[in-house]
Amino acid sequence: MERYRIPPDTTVRLADRSPSDRLTHDEGKKVGRQYLTELTLRLRDLQELLYAEGKHKVLMVLQATDTGGKDGVIRHVFRTVNPQGVKVASFKVPSSRERAHDYLWRVHKETPGSGEIRIFNRSHYEDVLVVRVRDLAPQEVWERRYHHINEFERLLADEGTTVLKFFLHISKEEQGARLQARLDDPDRHWKFSSADLAERAHWDAYQEAYDAMLSRTSTPWAPWYVIPSNSKWYRNLVIARILVGALEGLGMQYPEPDFDPATIRVD
Repeated sequence: MERYRIPPDTTVRLADRSPSDRLTHDEGKKVGRQYLTELTLRLRDLQELLYAEGKHKVLMVLQATDTGGKDGVIRHVFRTVNPQGVKVASFKVPSSRERAHDYLWRVHKETPGSGEIRIFNRSHYEDVLVVRVRDLAPQEVWERRYHHINEFERLLADEGTTVLKFFLHISKEEQGARLQARLDDPDRHWKFSSADLAERAHWDAYQEAYDAMLSRTSTPWAPWYVIPSNSKWYRNLVIARILVGALEGLGMQYPEPDFDPATIRVD
């Protein structure tokens, strides 16, 4: 999975990366889905271990264009886990109370506690993406936020949080097809918004903002992974493999009991 990880100090151009890449698993959808099932079962066991041990924290950041598949990742990759230990935070337009604080205030309070996996469905990166593209703040304001964010994530990592960031990379053509599919299916009309088309009109500006985000905020302590996401099953498979690998690398163990089980009998 290292092929999808962005090394620090790398200049990223999404235009040079295929959103249809499936080079690490080319056996096809049927085999890929079977493997995903195995990975989700392994993730279930690792998440239980994470919760039981209560030492480590995991933050998973999902960023994408509209229709990129953030909800699909959450639904498919985490379908087997205990929701007691996995929580999702979504960041929409900030409220008046949130705007009265610094832009990271609402984010920090949503980070995971010990034994938790926390998923950010969109994130603090909106403040160098939509803010930049829609000219919601002067350039000197959002420019310094790259440094803020890197140091914020360093703080989390230093305090025991494993930070994994996934950019779901789709093509403009694929986004168009997914938006049209929502229009064609009455049961999915609720997922469509005219705002999606307004954002789509800024596609090139968003690609430039994503390039800068990936280039300037992929760090040793909080790496970005650019996930080819035109193929939904492959997207889910790659993210599950990276997540399982990261959890296995924590060297977790179930806590030892503070009693001798051999001396206890339940009548």
